[in-house]
Amino acid sequence: MSPRNEPSFRESVDLMFNRAVALMDLPPGLEEKIRVCNATYTVRFGVRLRGQIQTFVGYRSVHSEHMEPVKGGIRYAPSVNQDEVEALAALMTYKCALVEAPFGGSKGGLCIDPRQYDEHELEQITRRFAYELAKRDLIHPSQNVPAPDMGTGEREMAWIADQYMRMNTTDINGRACVTGKPINAGGIQGRTEATGRGVQYALREFFRDTRGMEKAGMTGSLDGKRVIVQGLGNVGFHAAKFLAEEDGSKIIGIIERDGGIYSADGLDVEGVRNWIVKHGGVTGFPDATHVEDGAVLLEEECDILIPAALEGVINLGNAERIKAPLIIEAANGPVTAGADEVLRKKGCIIIPDMYANAGGVTVSYFEWVKNLSHIRFGRMQRRQEEARHQLVIDELQRLDDYLGDKWSMSPDFKDKYLRGAGELELVRSGLDDTMRIAYQSMRDVWHDRADIEDLRTAAYIVSIEKVAASYRAKGL
Repeated sequence: MSPRNEPSFRESVDLMFNRAVALMDLPPGLEEKIRVCNATYTVRFGVRLRGQIQTFVGYRSVHSEHMEPVKGGIRYAPSVNQDEVEALAALMTYKCALVEAPFGGSKGGLCIDPRQYDEHELEQITRRFAYELAKRDLIHPSQNVPAPDMGTGEREMAWIADQYMRMNTTDINGRACVTGKPINAGGIQGRTEATGRGVQYALREFFRDTRGMEKAGMTGSLDGKRVIVQGLGNVGFHAAKFLAEEDGSKIIGIIERDGGIYSADGLDVEGVRNWIVKHGGVTGFPDATHVEDGAVLLEEECDILIPAALEGVINLGNAERIKAPLIIEAANGPVTAGADEVLRKKGCIIIPDMYANAGGVTVSYFEWVKNLSHIRFGRMQRRQEEARHQLVIDELQRLDDYLGDKWSMSPDFKDKYLRGAGELELVRSGLDDTMRIAYQSMRDVWHDRADIEDLRTAAYIVSIEKVAASYRAKGL
């Protein structure tokens, strides 16, 4: 448990904001305008379930409208409260600015434990919540565009989109009112795994930063690096799976609700995920050591620690015992402001949440654009690309035939070169480019200014400056 003097999640965001603006030259009025949350709507609505009316409390918070629409997920959790939603909305503002997604920041939440309701009941609750928000333009393609978050997924987004379109039957862009939808309901390929894929791309870019690697006391590549993941939900699972399968990293520890599992030889991420789906937790997973108090694994020796679930899991209560030289925040706010200070003094490098988990909003942006353009990416150019590549292959084939045994094309070159980019390849390309450019903008501030010690402060400075520039352009 964290000590009683630990700042709340909302206070942590404010403290980190303050640390950044103290190093900037912003007029006090503009600084305050960027800091404050513009508006929060609280809705209390009733749904008839199991023979009686149940009342639910939900929130939709708009932090900044320096760009519109505003963007941010809707989470379903019993712990949802106004402070948390407002802090998450602020993070969305800075996150969108950092990765140059043209949105302001917003967030939504519903106080509910989704595991207590069956699918039909959840649909009734979600549709009513969507109705309450949509009729106040808090769900709207050009004003406020939600997405999935903790406790929600593409199923809930499909319900929300359908509810909006029932209410706005002539809105041709109605599907763009929400992102993270299933493919057959206007979604985009690559969105489900986007946040986990973004974590992978963020780590790859960090490992290209030689000065950053030196500061973390690390060498080499991601191949063979020992990784511990806290939370094997959508984000943690995909991040761990891609790092293990594509980069050769070794997932030595996984922490879940019912404890943690550890294996120095590495865990089969797909196998663990299937076990959790079947048994409801990691308990009993074969070929691994089970640890009843999973939080203890956060303190285990490893190269990279990936907190991918809840806020505040690394706090003043355990920060001193964290041994990982590199932490990447796949969740929102997993390291408190107090723990952040302790870890920085120890020399631990933290890749901050506003950058590390921005893959979701980046691909959401692509989905929104797809919905507004009414055509999937790659449809117009894919075959034309292939036809042009065929010309090159034909010429190389003639050379191959002419030179005989002296030279020949690599066996799989023809297939690889001929294949035009479809939607999934283009989404991955766009996400990779976004994560690289965003990291480089933080990196330059981090390395070039002696008064900036960490990536988080650098990220805040880059994003706040972009928000400030937007407000100045509006005449504020």
